[in-house]
Amino acid sequence: RLPRGERIADAARARQLWLEGAALVAGQLLGIAEETLTMANDYAKQREQFGRPIGSFQAIKHILADMFVRQEVARAAAYAAGATLDDPEVGDVARAVSSAKLTAGEAAMKNSRACIQVHGGMGFTWELPAHFYLKRTWVLESVFGTGDDHADRIDKNLHVAVGQFGGIQ
Repeated sequence: RLPRGERIADAARARQLWLEGAALVAGQLLGIAEETLTMANDYAKQREQFGRPIGSFQAIKHILADMFVRQEVARAAAYAAGATLDDPEVGDVARAVSSAKLTAGEAAMKNSRACIQVHGGMGFTWELPAHFYLKRTWVLESVFGTGDDHADRIDKNLHVAVGQFGGIQ
């Protein structure tokens, strides 16, 4: 049995701390999405195949472009979550944080995998940190709720909002 402790906060404070923690993790995931894009882009510029940088090939360009778009969407969501946490009157804090965690988590996971793909076999070796970003993403994905948990939160939030306005016509 644990001794009875002193209550230091209530459920509302615990919820607020959970939201802040999820927003911070979304920021970390955004950083992973950014860094893996930078690593892949730098490598694509220097690695040559058939006498030209691999970044000049259309397939690599598409991978890098997709990585950039994911990063920017995650950035917008993470910034929106931070702004909403600072001033809850601008929007629904829980929805903004869940959107940021979900979006940044997907961006970090897909960008980490794409970074490894751009690096080829080297991406899985200990010489490059690409695989560390993927492993860190796996861990952060489950901290303060998984992507599926946050998707369910957004879904429930939308159903409540639709119900308040009489449904979609």
